[in-house]
Amino acid sequence: MDNLLIGVVVLVVFVIVILVKTAVVVDQQYEYVIERLGKYRTTLEAGFHVLIPFFDKVAYKRSLKEESIDIPAQSCITADNVSMEIDGCLYLQVVNSRLSAYGIDNYHFAVAQLAQTSLRSAIGKITLDNTFEAREILNRQVVEALDEASQNWGVKVLRYEIKDIQPPRSVLEAMEKQMRAEREKRAEIAKSEGERQAVINRAEGERAEAIALSEGEKMRRINEAEGHAQEILKVAEATAEGIRKVAESLNSPGGHDAANLEVAKKYLDQFGKLAKEGNTMILPANLTDVSSMVATVMTTLEHTKKSERTAG
Repeated sequence: MDNLLIGVVVLVVFVIVILVKTAVVVDQQYEYVIERLGKYRTTLEAGFHVLIPFFDKVAYKRSLKEESIDIPAQSCITADNVSMEIDGCLYLQVVNSRLSAYGIDNYHFAVAQLAQTSLRSAIGKITLDNTFEAREILNRQVVEALDEASQNWGVKVLRYEIKDIQPPRSVLEAMEKQMRAEREKRAEIAKSEGERQAVINRAEGERAEAIALSEGEKMRRINEAEGHAQEILKVAEATAEGIRKVAESLNSPGGHDAANLEVAKKYLDQFGKLAKEGNTMILPANLTDVSSMVATVMTTLEHTKKSERTAG
């Protein structure tokens, strides 16, 4: 009875061992590399699989997820012989589990080392000033170099990112002085541009003011000229109207005698004023002959009248 119990226990243990050795469950996004008697047999994808006990074994387990590898800081020398510390981060993914298992002993270590050497080579081709501006170019160059070399390793390098660049202390101080000088330069340029624009604005304002003043003076003179012209025209019209009225009066009955009387009256009035204004006076030879003076004036009026008729 005891022997039977022992036999059952051994049989159960044997069955459990067989199940452990034969039944394999592969998780999602994983692949198992199977070897049979030390030789590659197959690659198991996600799911349930049964192996031949004592012949088949799981040799390697590979994750198909994207992996992140930290690249330690390393010393790189630029084309202008400046040493700096640069670290980064590498992202890769296993695309062929068999090659990742048999193509290289440790693909994580190999990719990290190749990333460092590729970065040093890329940094050595550019100057310090271009290092900070060319991060994207450096990242792309490292990825291209790694992707070409890692094809036989069954991994795909997705991207590389430079995390930090640390130049020497002396270089940092020089760069800070350079940036300060550049900022001061931009400030001076901005100030001078502002002063220049202010001078231009003032000049344009003065020019516009001068133009406005000249335009105003021009309009004033034009208005004055038009006023003078209107005044002259009105005076001429009034004079012509007066002459016409005089001519009409002379042609009317008794107009000639009235004109004689008016001329004689004006003559005597002006002569009387002349006598009052001065102590010395030159008298005409025919002072008492008022009629001859009036006749002379009337003759002149008749002559003017005839000239107007002839012109009409």
